[in-house]
Amino acid sequence: MIGLIIASIVSFGTGYLIVKKYKAQTILFLAGIILMGFAIIMGTGVIVEPEETTGFIWFDILEFIKITFSSRAAGMGLAIMAVGGFAKYMDGIGASDALVNIAVKPLKVIKSPYIVLAIGYIIGQILNIFIPSASGLGTLLMVTMYPILTRLGASKLSATAMIGTSACLDLGPASGNSVLAAQTADISSSIYFTTYQIPVAIVTIIAIAISHFFVQKYFDKKENHNISSNIKENHKKSKTDIPKTYAILPIVPLIVILLFSELVFSNIKLDVVTAMILSTIIAMTFELIRTKDIKKVFSSIQIFFDGMGTQFAAVVTLIVAGEVFAHGLKVIGAIDTIILGAQSLGFGSVMMTIVMVIIISGSAIIMGSGNAPFFAFAALVPDIATKLSIPAISMLLPMQLAAGIARSVSPITAVIVAVCGISEVSPFEVVKRTAIPMVVGLVVVIISSFILF
Repeated sequence: MIGLIIASIVSFGTGYLIVKKYKAQTILFLAGIILMGFAIIMGTGVIVEPEETTGFIWFDILEFIKITFSSRAAGMGLAIMAVGGFAKYMDGIGASDALVNIAVKPLKVIKSPYIVLAIGYIIGQILNIFIPSASGLGTLLMVTMYPILTRLGASKLSATAMIGTSACLDLGPASGNSVLAAQTADISSSIYFTTYQIPVAIVTIIAIAISHFFVQKYFDKKENHNISSNIKENHKKSKTDIPKTYAILPIVPLIVILLFSELVFSNIKLDVVTAMILSTIIAMTFELIRTKDIKKVFSSIQIFFDGMGTQFAAVVTLIVAGEVFAHGLKVIGAIDTIILGAQSLGFGSVMMTIVMVIIISGSAIIMGSGNAPFFAFAALVPDIATKLSIPAISMLLPMQLAAGIARSVSPITAVIVAVCGISEVSPFEVVKRTAIPMVVGLVVVIISSFILF
């Protein structure tokens, strides 16, 4: 119980400092180190395995950080860096713009702004499979879809709220959270996406789309918004000189990952990193054909490398920091205490999953990030699932989807801040409009996960 009290105080302080915009990695590292320090003093857990010890238990804390960096940078971290590099390259050559431009064209023939809002959300969520960056996709949709919505008569707040949630589920094998969930559950990214994410996502996407239709219409009516086609367009323009064929390039990784997997050609398997390298080579070939400038195309590979570096600095370090924090919670005995307490109260796998989803959701709203809380708590799931005698995936799936959903209710999350900056509206006003659709989505995720799996 003392360990749980210490962990609660440290966790509260961690959340408070992150809300105050202290560097998340530093805070998570520090929190993990403090918890491991108390674990050493109290003798409640093992910091590293005996064969990995430095011989001095206090140095073992730093040794654990080193081991975690080594394993993550070479494994899952490399996959996330490759995805980030490819996404950056797609932005650099205009392929992401080409895909979005084609995807939003059908919306122009529909005259009702709220029907377009609902359909626009569905399209955005599908695009998120190929454009994994929530803020990146949101910015692209603000350039392409936002003017259509406002011209049809939707308010700035309604259009911004929908676009701000267009990547709330973090779908596809290119998502960092999806990669982490798959690896933690010890399954391939393609199987996680096709077998687990898609069935739950289909139901959830429909529910959120319908919710957006009614919620945005209600808020616009409540605020006496007059539907008008004379709303000023956003002046930012996407790249229009990019060939339409470039729209296929962001989809290539998904195609090759699914094609060369257990689903089609089971004798050939491509992991995420290999697929991203292959897709980048294909994209460079397209660029070479278009520009006929071999020196420029060869130089453009730096965009890919820069994207990888950005992902290491922003995401991989956050994963490691989250795992250090999670390990601290584990070795101090906090997780065991929670599990034993839940079991003593009669909590089974369903209630424990709901508890974990609530913890993840609250953390995501406070931190303004779906990655940070999921990275922090995902590593704990296998042990919890084993003690509850359930597959880890049955807890990881709703937790992973909940992290992205809850993030979309935070006024400090990157995608909400980014889209609000373009439409010049208050993030706090926008999250009032995203709250109900996201609560609906969260409930549907939990229920459908339990029913389907």
